[in-house]
Amino acid sequence: MNWKTVLVHIDDGRRSDVRVEFAFDLARRFDAHVIGLYIVCQDLLRPLFNPNESLHLATNAKQHAAWRERAQEAFEAVARRAGGSAEWRAPVGAALDTAILHARHADVLVLGQNDPDDPAAFVARHFVEDVVMASGRPVVIVPRSEPIKTFGENVLIAWDDSREAARALADALPVLQRARFVEVVSVERHRDDEAPAGIEVSAYLELHGVRASFSSMQRSAGLGAGATLLAKANDVRADLLVMGAYAHSRGVERVLGGVTRTMLESATLPVLMSR
Repeated sequence: MNWKTVLVHIDDGRRSDVRVEFAFDLARRFDAHVIGLYIVCQDLLRPLFNPNESLHLATNAKQHAAWRERAQEAFEAVARRAGGSAEWRAPVGAALDTAILHARHADVLVLGQNDPDDPAAFVARHFVEDVVMASGRPVVIVPRSEPIKTFGENVLIAWDDSREAARALADALPVLQRARFVEVVSVERHRDDEAPAGIEVSAYLELHGVRASFSSMQRSAGLGAGATLLAKANDVRADLLVMGAYAHSRGVERVLGGVTRTMLESATLPVLMSR
């Protein structure tokens, strides 16, 4: 099992270059092709919320073209240094639908964590979570502030016996098979569980050449399951968290699960999510 195509979302935000560098580092591990997908906000009202944009339509169009050209040049410069296979795409069309369409033809996606303090990184309302939920591909969420010094060497797997967790576990195998340390952790919901859930997962991983330990833990006092997992990841110095992405419908809106929302908003390490 291997990843042969890495798709990285590129925008005009301040962390876009970090994601590009990360995507090429990831591609080097798997001898993979990198697709740089440039998709930005297309809302005509965007200049009202972004002080870096002009309210004059002609000026704004030239500004956007210059930013797109700058992003392409930066991407291609990293591609030349990396020496691998890469391509640039800047498709037209509705941002979310276009992103999902291109994402479905990749093995893994690299997206940036939501950053409310960076207007240039805004693409569409719920853009990241909607791509995670609708693309059908594993997504690595890159944190918005923390540097990425290592990735996939010390991996924490969040396990709860769900379909989403099983999907994420299988999708993460290419990384897990190269990791130095892997731990499966279950945040207990009941104290009378017959056996720690991680035992069966560890046995499954062993058959795939992955040696994993397992543990179970109670939620920390006053913390939700998401915050408890982040505290655990910090304690063991994990550089990747693997988990399923959860959501349910309420009326016409999708409502994220609490752990999923915590990771999309607050994670300080890369998170691999699958739906």
